[in-house]
This record gives sequence, C-alpha cells and structure tokens, in this order.
Amino acid sequence: MVASFLFITFAVLLFIGTPIAVCLGISSMGAMILQGAGRPLDIVLGTLPQLVSAATSKFVLLAIPFFILGGNIMEKAGISQKLIALAQACVGHLRGGVAMVCVIVACFFAAISGSGPATVAALGLILIPAMIKVGYSPAFSAALMATAGAIGVVIPPSITLVVYGSISDTSIGTLFIASVLPGLLMGLALVITALIVGRKSDLEVLPKATPQERWKALKEAFWGLLMPIIILGGIYGGVFTPTEAAAVSAVYGLFVGVFIYKTVKWKEFYKILVDSASTTATVMLITAAASIFAYILTRSRIDVAINEALINITGGNKIIFFMIVNVILLIAGCFLDSTSALYIFVPLFVPVANSLGIDLVHLGVVMIVNLAIGLVTPPVGVNLYVACGIAKCSLKEISVAVLPLIAASLIVLLLITYVPAISLLFI
Repeated sequence: MVASFLFITFAVLLFIGTPIAVCLGISSMGAMILQGAGRPLDIVLGTLPQLVSAATSKFVLLAIPFFILGGNIMEKAGISQKLIALAQACVGHLRGGVAMVCVIVACFFAAISGSGPATVAALGLILIPAMIKVGYSPAFSAALMATAGAIGVVIPPSITLVVYGSISDTSIGTLFIASVLPGLLMGLALVITALIVGRKSDLEVLPKATPQERWKALKEAFWGLLMPIIILGGIYGGVFTPTEAAAVSAVYGLFVGVFIYKTVKWKEFYKILVDSASTTATVMLITAAASIFAYILTRSRIDVAINEALINITGGNKIIFFMIVNVILLIAGCFLDSTSALYIFVPLFVPVANSLGIDLVHLGVVMIVNLAIGLVTPPVGVNLYVACGIAKCSLKEISVAVLPLIAASLIVLLLITYVPAISLLFI
C-alpha cells in the first residue's frame, strides 16, 4: 500500500511537470503520513528534521559548494575562451577540427566546473556558432556541445561522484581516479562520431597556427590547465582529501581570477557567491528530499523486496545484473536528475553488488556514465535544453541530431560496464 502510494504519487507529480525535489518531498511525506495513519501528525513527521540534517550535514558534501564556487570563479575568469584558443591552435586546422575543439575543451572545462549544464552554458555561446560557421548544422552543433558537456559529470572533480561516494560510503578520491579514463573514452567516441558526420558536410578548416601562436595560447591557458592537475595530484598524492581539494580549488580559482588573469573584480565576487549559493541550494534541496524518499524505501522494506527480486532475477550473474542496472538508469535518466537518481537507486544496487562481489568503484563509474547519458536524453535532458537555447533550434531537431552521439556513448558504456579494468586500471 505504502509502496504503491509512494511511486504513483511520485510518477503523477513528475508527469505534470512538478520540480523533482517537490516530487520526492511530497510523495515521501504523503507515504509517511499513510504509514503512520492514526498517530498524531507531529509525531509521524517528527523525524523529518533529523533525516534532512543527517543527509545534508555529511563532511564529504562540503565538497559540493566549494567545487561549484571554484568552477564559477574560473568561468568568470575567462578560462573557457583561453582553453578554446589553445585547442583551436592545436587542432583547428584539421578537417572537423572545430568539433574536436568542442569535445577537447569540454573535457578540460569539465575538470574545472564539475557540472554538465555549466560546461554547456560556458562553452556553447562560443563553440556552437563556431561549428555552425564551418559547416555543421545548428542541431548537430548543439547536440555535440550538449553531449560533450555531459562528460562534466564523469571527469573529476564531479559533483555527481561526490554524491555517489557519500551515499555508498566509497572513497571519493578513488572514484575520481577511476572515472578519468572512462571520461576520456567518451570524449574520443564523440570526436570519432563528429568526424564521421562531418564527412557528409562541406566543412571549412581554420588557418594552421604557427608554433609561436600555439605557445602563446598555451601560456594563456596554463593556469586553467593547472587547476585539475593540482586537485587530482593533491588527492592522489595524499596531500589533501577531496573535500579539502574542493576548498583549494575555490581559493586557487579566486587567486588566478583576481591576480593572474585579473578578470574577476571584487565587485563581481558577490554575484559569484550568490550564483554558487543558488546552485548549491538546488543540489542540497534535492539531496534532502531524495534522502526522505530513500528512508521510506528502507522503512517500508521496499528496498529489501527489490534487492531480493534483483538477486533472484540475476541468479548471481554479474552480466545480467549490469544489464538491469544500465536499462533502469538509462530510462531513469530520461526523467530524473543525477542526484535524485543516485539517492533512489544506489541503496538498491549496492547490496546486490556486494553480494555478487562487484567493486563499488566500478559500479559507481557505470552508474555515473549512465546518468551522464541521461543529460542528453529527452524529455528531461537538461543539457539539450541549454544547447537548444543557444543554437535556437527545436527540441525535436536536436533530439534527432543527438542520436548518433548517444549511440557512441552507449558503446563506451558497454565497454566500461563489461571491462572493469577500464575503471580500475589506476587504483
């Protein structure tokens, strides 16, 4: 009864366009009231403050506001333009070079912003018009930018990886290291797809940069390129924890923006703080609501029933288990944001993975790649909407254009899923 009410209410609210945090919160509170029927309302809902506090006061989650702040500062510092200039100087003269620039810069900027939509918004204003100018269609240009931006949730530092690590009690530093190669493989798959699509178009190429121009572009982008090296190097070298690394990224970004590039003025810093606080509040609101949803699943023993069903279906077969995980998450990614999906499905998948002897780091990378693909699958593909607004194309046009890019991403997903060494090579 409680399970039916929980899922039906959630589905109805989601279908009518209610914000995801509200869907999770209202359906969960309704289920709690139903479960405690006959008892005073203040007693039934009395656990809400404790649940929300426990979910949002974890030390590792401090990494989220700091990574968001550091990414916003580096974006305002103009690092995106400098990264684009460097990539154009290196590969812009090749046929399809601008598409390669789009993917390469997205991978680098992802290691700064840690957010898919932020990557699309920061780079799309420059790269989408550039791709259209050399001969790509507006729809494909927007689709490539949206899909490349999705790598932002895979390549560390990734807010989504931080959330997964906090829920599954997995080392965030290890997750960061494990996700580097899968993220780069996604980028390579997108480059190959863009080059294949580009063969059918009469593409222009940019003038070949001189060695002096390349050196100048490298010097100007150096401080931005150094940021992910400091973060990952510090974590991997044991200098600081991922949460401390997030704080370092914010301080480093401020130092570079104010004193090196001198593009971030102190008057603008207030707006950066407000934007960062707003984004953080959105993530944490979803985290709080999703934690209540997960609590209801546990309290009603729905998770136990689902775990037993999964174990029976898989019959101890890892291949079947991962097949189920991928199908469920690819469908969920069409409707849920990454944070909500993790809070709902991680508690369900982790016990089964443990019983099957699956490394939770590998499972985490597989789940994150699935949710990255979800950023470009309609109807709730956030990256698609951001890119559509920039390219001024319809959702229908970009949904068709993104299909070959999704197909390429799915091939990478299958490799990552069934070749664990890709994720576990460096750990």
